[in-house]
Amino acid sequence: MTAPLLSRPLDPPLVQPLQDALPAAPGTSSRAAPPSLRAALWATLRRDLWVVGRHRADAATALVFFVVVASLFPLGVGSETRLLREIGPGVVWVAALLASLLSLPRLFVADHADGTLEQLLLRPHPLALLALAKVAAHWLTTGLPLVLVSPLLGLQYGLDAPAIGVLLLTLLLGTPVLSLLGAVAAALALGLRGSGVLTALIVLPLNAPLLIFGSGAVQAQMAGMGTGGLLSLLGALLLGALLTLPWALAQALRIACE
Repeated sequence: MTAPLLSRPLDPPLVQPLQDALPAAPGTSSRAAPPSLRAALWATLRRDLWVVGRHRADAATALVFFVVVASLFPLGVGSETRLLREIGPGVVWVAALLASLLSLPRLFVADHADGTLEQLLLRPHPLALLALAKVAAHWLTTGLPLVLVSPLLGLQYGLDAPAIGVLLLTLLLGTPVLSLLGAVAAALALGLRGSGVLTALIVLPLNAPLLIFGSGAVQAQMAGMGTGGLLSLLGALLLGALLTLPWALAQALRIACE
């Protein structure tokens, strides 16, 4: 006979959050006071980073895909320096967008299956902030590696040092928005058949401004024009996403758990 489900040991980072979420038994003293918001956010972030560390291959897939896609274009369009410099920023941005889509369908699937999302709903802290911590873990393991590798791809397209610096800055401002928008789309499609395709259909049109402003800033730098306006627009998009999308993500997760 198989052992009961509850007899299996839980992952260490999951034990304390689950215990804190359980209510006290009737007629007994309450458990220890729930952790502070800062401690809860750190625990959520650390737990998601620990889970990614156990599945390094999944985290590396997006980075490898990003490098491969961006490296194939020079082979297809030729080695003309002027043409590569013109298409380079747009190609790198499109490759970053497609790479970020790879991990989105799995962002909440495992947590939804093992009951972690339900435990987050029971926490006394705002679900929007806890969800933001999960998105931060996703960006640290998916978006940040893309940002760090982008200068090498910029060299492949013949970009000079100032243009590579602008490319790095645009990706640093834009990839968190990719993660936030993707997380909302993944939560809306959670549990649905064909969720990966649905997530892509939701995310791709919404990311068009990021592609325009990000690649446009690099092209403006190469043309000797100012980049402050486009970088300010990217910064405004990031600020607006941080202020609004976590709450939309929280509502989408609540709907998915009903």
